[in-house]
Amino acid sequence: MTNFVLVAGAWLGAWAWDEVAAELRTGGHDVHPLTLTGLAERQGEPAPGQQTHVEDIVAEVARLDLRDVVLVGHSYSGVPVGQAAVRIGDRLSRVVLVDANVPVDGESFLSGWPSDEVRAAISKNDGFWPPLTADEFAGQGLTDEQTARLVAGATPHPGATLTGPAVMPRPLSEVPGTYVKCLLDGDEPWGAAVDLFKSGHWNLVSMDTGHWPMFSQPHDLARILHRSVTAP
Repeated sequence: MTNFVLVAGAWLGAWAWDEVAAELRTGGHDVHPLTLTGLAERQGEPAPGQQTHVEDIVAEVARLDLRDVVLVGHSYSGVPVGQAAVRIGDRLSRVVLVDANVPVDGESFLSGWPSDEVRAAISKNDGFWPPLTADEFAGQGLTDEQTARLVAGATPHPGATLTGPAVMPRPLSEVPGTYVKCLLDGDEPWGAAVDLFKSGHWNLVSMDTGHWPMFSQPHDLARILHRSVTAP
């Protein structure tokens, strides 16, 4: 039995996976959406750093004694998910990164792309990155209803998790994985994601939608996750 552990990106919690999780369960999988410390229903907990979010994932796998684990990370959460993947050993079956950042040892989520505006926003908002407005989700393949749901559920993201360095004892390219590229957010994977495919352990899947496919195309995303279980 495959165990999917689903971790959404910045501002989001386990709730973001509701439609995807329901379809995966219908397909016979066990599914464990996870809210990271400081987000959604976990707002108000002690302010986390990058390694807090890594430990959230590792601890959940251990707490539930999961085996044959597919770790799924979207956007920001690719950074803690990737670190957790190399820590959980033979419990891991595969990593799936959904339009996600890839962890690099010693670098943060904000490394490698123009992030001055994000850093300034964190500084102005008491150490939190404020969620996007409805207008900022334009062009991402979302209906008005989907955008409204995203905006209503989003919560400020703890800034220290974005600026703390990743700890990678070995590259993520050494574990089997699938990278899902959302084409409305750019045609090709960028940054450290490019290096994943050089090892032969990763494959690339594209979706004709924007950066939040769990909202814009949840059924298609669920099918991709289901197929990842049998990927070479």
